[in-house]
Amino acid sequence: MIKIKVIRNDACSVRGFTVSGHAGFAESGKDIVCAAISALAYTAAGALLELIGIDGYKEKHGYMKCVIPEDIPEDKKKKAEIILETIIVGFKQIEGSYARYVSVLDEEVLTDD
Repeated sequence: MIKIKVIRNDACSVRGFTVSGHAGFAESGKDIVCAAISALAYTAAGALLELIGIDGYKEKHGYMKCVIPEDIPEDKKKKAEIILETIIVGFKQIEGSYARYVSVLDEEVLTDD
């Protein structure tokens, strides 16, 4: 199962997300659920870099963490939050159709650990 954790600050503003695990929907290379989640996660990281100049992601096999720094200018923070909230909508839509393979944890306040 792919587990996605939304990272929010004390004001409930999104700061980022982590994605871990593998869907197990199909064999590697044919797993549409994994491909969909990966496409969204990399789109978020790419948009943050290309549109705002934030290189805030780390990855290793089966894991990605994408977090925006707290100390960026307010205009960049607002743009980053729109990008991240949009990606989270996508994650939740995939979870709605493939709940056996994707879990999104989006509580009011989470901090990155």
